[in-house]
Amino acid sequence: MNLFRRKLLQLTVVTPLGGILASPILAATKSKWFAPDGLAIRGYDPVAYFKVAGPVEGSAEFSTNMGGVTWQFSSAENLDDFIADPLAYMPQFGGYCAYAVSKGSTASTQPDAWTIWNDRLYLNYNKTVRGIWKQDIPGNVAKAEANWPAVLG
Repeated sequence: MNLFRRKLLQLTVVTPLGGILASPILAATKSKWFAPDGLAIRGYDPVAYFKVAGPVEGSAEFSTNMGGVTWQFSSAENLDDFIADPLAYMPQFGGYCAYAVSKGSTASTQPDAWTIWNDRLYLNYNKTVRGIWKQDIPGNVAKAEANWPAVLG
């Protein structure tokens, strides 16, 4: 059995999260941004997480292209705030699942599985993974920062 298949088997059989993360790990691209259809955060407004403490769908009417992906916003004001300081609002680790990055991989994310910690936006694969992520945010951030951006290949 080759090394890749052995690792996959370990993820799906041995690791408790294997069933949750195995598919997205294989499907993950090596792009700097997780942006299905070219839309960062699946078209959700990154500024809204900070202003209204939750995900709000953006609109093509209020959008900008930055980093090779399209960012959408729910208002002109949020778009302006983003343009003024994009690093303050962009999700960490390219919008990939922060927990997966802490484990040395990448995985897709869902807009409703989010956390703001130390004024930074972190996204997770789903709410279950977010719950695991929240058990040790400082430790998981440190591990993810050590792995980023090497996990992109």
